[in-house]
Amino acid sequence: MQDSFMRDSLMQDGLMQKSVSPSGLVDRFGRGVNYLRVSITDRCDFRCVYCMAEDMRFLPRSEVLSLEEIAFVCRAFVELGVEKIRITGGEPLVRQGVLSLLQQVGALPGLRELTMTTNGSQLPRMAADVRAAGVRRLNISLDTLNPAKFKAMTRTGDIEQVLMGINAARAAGFERIKLNAVILKGFNHDEAADLVGFAVERDLDISFIEEMPLGEVSGHDRELCFYPSQRIREDLQGRFSLTPTEESSGGPSRYYRVEGARTRVGFISPHSENFCASCNRVRLTVAGRLLLCLGNEDSVDLKALLREYPGDMPRLKQALIDAMVLKPERHQFNIYEQPVIFRHMSMTGG
Repeated sequence: MQDSFMRDSLMQDGLMQKSVSPSGLVDRFGRGVNYLRVSITDRCDFRCVYCMAEDMRFLPRSEVLSLEEIAFVCRAFVELGVEKIRITGGEPLVRQGVLSLLQQVGALPGLRELTMTTNGSQLPRMAADVRAAGVRRLNISLDTLNPAKFKAMTRTGDIEQVLMGINAARAAGFERIKLNAVILKGFNHDEAADLVGFAVERDLDISFIEEMPLGEVSGHDRELCFYPSQRIREDLQGRFSLTPTEESSGGPSRYYRVEGARTRVGFISPHSENFCASCNRVRLTVAGRLLLCLGNEDSVDLKALLREYPGDMPRLKQALIDAMVLKPERHQFNIYEQPVIFRHMSMTGG
């Protein structure tokens, strides 16, 4: 159910149009939305320093969307023109019943691509089943190749388990696998070239991500640890020849080709190289809020609507159409201030 104050204000300003065609989702700035990211759990078996606090309190079951509700929302989005859905968390593979959800979503008529972001810990036993369920591409988080650093950055993770997961994913036959590395100055900024070398040897893609100021974290100072994409590219030049490319995976990464390899190196730069002008994404949180922008709090409470009007597809679709007017022109990230976005990345959904 859309937040009433925001809705009334927009109606008064003449920004909301009730007669929007249900053939697609377009915001006030003419950007079409064809990509949905869905967090299916806020829980994770890691406690990465940039993602969540060490002592996290997770949502009770009653406040989390059921798998049936998630599948229903995904169906509505696809019927409104969304072509790509990414399943995220927390760690999505720790949620019971995830394979059934993947099968349902992957079978939706009109969906071009179902993808997933994972920390890789569950892939040694689940990679083949995830691929069989219809997931075409995987993003696997890997911030460092150093076991001690990996333990420090994840607090609970075992790098050997993740490396086994990457091998299992390669054997399972996904169309492409991409590594995601959040780069923090003083933690892992000196490993970018080694991570690219690791990806090249295994025919993987890799994206380097500037840390996003979501939720309060302990253990590091975001301002002091900020390391911009341009610095990473400069660090890579000593070992690799990178050629800019217009290729896209549908997300915010700006890609370069590694000369002599199939590997693409991407850079997600919310601070230093804003990408909002081409934003085609919205996010569904595990608590059922539709986030129109990663860096703003404007949202729509879909959980309330789903539970007050269960099974009402026309009402849900209209709420999604109406919600597009809330999508801001750009995010407002600022690493030099305390976060104005208090939800952690694990709540947001990647």
